[in-house]
Amino acid sequence: MNLTKEEAQAQSERQNLYAALIDKLFQCPNGGEPEVLNLHSDLLDEGLIKMMIQVATYYAHHDNPDAAKFLIHIARELSKQLGLYPTEVAS
Repeated sequence: MNLTKEEAQAQSERQNLYAALIDKLFQCPNGGEPEVLNLHSDLLDEGLIKMMIQVATYYAHHDNPDAAKFLIHIARELSKQLGLYPTEVAS
């Protein structure tokens, strides 16, 4: 997939916004995550979830399992809300 310069720049800017949102989630008081997410509803999409998983993977491999679990939990809940997470297991 070849992106134009403008598309690549827009994608890069969105990645930066995702990173900033993830940082805000780490900084907010315990239980404040829904409020932070609601304030940034324009960023709640599959791209954010993918970045959360990437960051969680990084933390899991760099001796920060609590941060990894935190992000995985939020990514899973967000996936459910967005209809991206399977609600039933195929038998």
